[in-house]
Amino acid sequence: MKPVVAMVGRPNVGKSSLFNYICGRRISIVEDTPGVTRDRIYADTTWRGRGFTLVDTGGIEPDSQEIIPKAMRHQAETAINLADVIVFIVDFKDGITSADSEIASMLQKSGKPVILCVNKVDTIGEPPAEAYDFYNLGIGDLFCVSAAHGLGIGDLLDKIYEYFPEAPADDDEDEVIKVCICGKPNAGKSSLINKILGENRVIVSDIAGTTRDAIDTYATVGGSRFCFIDTAGMRKRGRVTENIERYSVMRALDAVDRSNVCVIVVDAVDGVTEQDTKIAGYAYEKGKGLVVAVNKWDLIDKETGTFEKYRESVLNSFNFMMFAPIVFISALTGKRVPNLFETIVNVDRENQKRISTGMLNDVLNEAVAVVQPPSDKGRRLKIYYMTQVAVRPPTFCIFCNSVKLFHFSYLRYIENQIRRNFGFEGTPLVFKLREKNDREAMEENVR
Repeated sequence: MKPVVAMVGRPNVGKSSLFNYICGRRISIVEDTPGVTRDRIYADTTWRGRGFTLVDTGGIEPDSQEIIPKAMRHQAETAINLADVIVFIVDFKDGITSADSEIASMLQKSGKPVILCVNKVDTIGEPPAEAYDFYNLGIGDLFCVSAAHGLGIGDLLDKIYEYFPEAPADDDEDEVIKVCICGKPNAGKSSLINKILGENRVIVSDIAGTTRDAIDTYATVGGSRFCFIDTAGMRKRGRVTENIERYSVMRALDAVDRSNVCVIVVDAVDGVTEQDTKIAGYAYEKGKGLVVAVNKWDLIDKETGTFEKYRESVLNSFNFMMFAPIVFISALTGKRVPNLFETIVNVDRENQKRISTGMLNDVLNEAVAVVQPPSDKGRRLKIYYMTQVAVRPPTFCIFCNSVKLFHFSYLRYIENQIRRNFGFEGTPLVFKLREKNDREAMEENVR
């Protein structure tokens, strides 16, 4: 296990800016609005050759009883309990506040190593005299940094490194299956993540838009490692007004880009919406493994044929990805969630499946013999052979005498024959058409 370093403090002291600087990329949303970060956000990084997991938490508001701040406080407390080292971040420009004092008292009771980080000290050299006031928090030595300008962060990381537990013997890490949970706002994505993990790792609320970052959560299930990415619900562009929500949508699309499998969560009560199809379409174009999870199935009144009718309706809405499996679940009760998990594992396996050239051409020759290739003006399409050139998504190169003669309907026929013989459940297939006689290898990519 990698050491875990939790970054805590009250809202708007610069935790996310420091988190992004240490990780070397923008993971957490940074905005001059208190409470932008709400959940625990995890990222793996290294210092002095040692890998560790950095956790960004929502700002702690000790006295607030509102739903979201209270849940954020619980998330931060959970991160503290899991951490090997705690970095307590305060704002130099604000000085010591009552909230800082209460958080310091809470951290002292944790029994964990706590490092006091005074952020927004934007001068080089000796710390300003006012910085020494923070010794009154009773934490111990302090480190002055500027997350905005990258000052003093190396010294802070050296101190964090001192508290790392002894490194275990190196062992090969299994490949992590990255699963992006996406869908429109309030479809139950965060509830599903929590049910899969068996703990309240992500804040759940009836308030649409509670999740803002794309949150990575690692878990080991059945001997395999997984990274579940909970994303902000993606709404229609015309309804995205706040800067924070714009950034959230960008993070969600980035989460799709770096995932292996995308689970499209559909609200059973609302049915498939236009936005659901757009999200699924983006994941399809990126060649990701696809699973449709119809959530809140427990809220639907059942009668004879309800399941079949609803399934047919979902397939009609997602007619461009008829190959995607559909799982009917309830994140609230946990019903059929294990089935969803099994489906994700299978789809990831299919997305990286590789078929030998010999087996592919046996199927191709049989398909051509049953249905003759199309012709135009007396010239007939000739297909010489096919080979698989890549996985994630499975990509096939077909050599023929003319790309122009290769009608899309015949290509769909070939695709259907491949799926019938080799499966590829839940994964898009990509085809590259090449003219064998052309030295330039004229190429066209199609799905």
